[in-house]
Amino acid sequence: MKVAYLQCIGGISGDMLLGAIIDAGLPVGNINESLAKLGVEGLRISHDSGKRGGVNGTNVTVHASDITSENSWTFEKFINVTQQSSLGPNIIKQSCRIFQRLSEAESSVHKIAPDESPHLSELGDVDTLADVVGSVVGFDSLGVDRIYSSPLPSGRGIANSQHGKIPALAPATATILAMGHAPIVASSSNVFDTGEMVTPTGAAIVTILAMFNQPHMDLNTIGYGLGSRESRHYPNVLALWLGNEINTLSTSDLLLIETNIDDMSAELLGYVQEQLFEIGALDVWFTPIQMKKNRPATMLSVLAPRNLESKVASLILQETTTLGVRSSTVRRYEAERKIVNLQTSLGSVTAKVKYLDDIATAVSPEYEDCRRIASERKMTLQEVYRIVQNEASDSLLSN
Repeated sequence: MKVAYLQCIGGISGDMLLGAIIDAGLPVGNINESLAKLGVEGLRISHDSGKRGGVNGTNVTVHASDITSENSWTFEKFINVTQQSSLGPNIIKQSCRIFQRLSEAESSVHKIAPDESPHLSELGDVDTLADVVGSVVGFDSLGVDRIYSSPLPSGRGIANSQHGKIPALAPATATILAMGHAPIVASSSNVFDTGEMVTPTGAAIVTILAMFNQPHMDLNTIGYGLGSRESRHYPNVLALWLGNEINTLSTSDLLLIETNIDDMSAELLGYVQEQLFEIGALDVWFTPIQMKKNRPATMLSVLAPRNLESKVASLILQETTTLGVRSSTVRRYEAERKIVNLQTSLGSVTAKVKYLDDIATAVSPEYEDCRRIASERKMTLQEVYRIVQNEASDSLLSN
């Protein structure tokens, strides 16, 4: 599997991403050929070599002649132009998802009704069309199967916009990062004023297309896209690593939230478990432990996505007697799984199939279907499981 990893050293923007893609070896003509299908007169990109700090890379400039005072650009128009083009269906779908996220964020920040599309008044806003479509086309042309990204730098200080001075992490960008549950890291404490390091377009592209993990990969190529500013504190570049994933197991960084309880009944703990699953916890379990004075107790453990941390902690504090919870990050390796509907001699059964390296290695019939069949046919549950498991294995698993 060919993968890409975005190392956001100086942050990320649309033109930095295009520069990194071209610097990694994609001919600019591949992108311009696709941009021409949008039907926007003169829309194309050019590039030149440059340097930020001690890093050599590629700088990208967007050109278009179809920009006049009468030409009003909105995200709705970007979506319409893309959908009406002759681009591939997957490129259209991904590009429109990015435009939609940008539109929702801008509407939220500027308090615009959901059915209104934010108006783009600045001349450079047509860059967004080229940045989004060009980036999606670039990854597709490079044959990338999966995209990963490092955490994003928050930036420090104040930036300028057409609406006035704003924080370096612009409100629209912050909203997009919240929508995508993107991990953010603080900028260097030695730099007070970095300016904007992550643009709304860059944030929308990476939160739609990428997963925030670093893959195990056999590195083949690195490209560097240059930011517009030169900083004496850090190289203002975006690095794009291309290679083959070594471990095909997908990974995710989850939270393990735990607490020790020595004064609650089993019935109340069971209720807490149900409530935790309802709000989205991935797993909840209890472990017998001993606390002070050899007192028997229970450790409550919850595995949950990062975005549920506050909800899980609040629920535990509200529904249990504990005075505090602890949280840590854990990495989970995940085998690919598929849910299939299987026709067996006993009837229709849903089954979960486990895949490793695209090979089906295990199958598990769903309990509820097997229980229903056992009840309807007056059979033991064990016998139903045995028959269904054998037939499912013969049908779905590789020899």
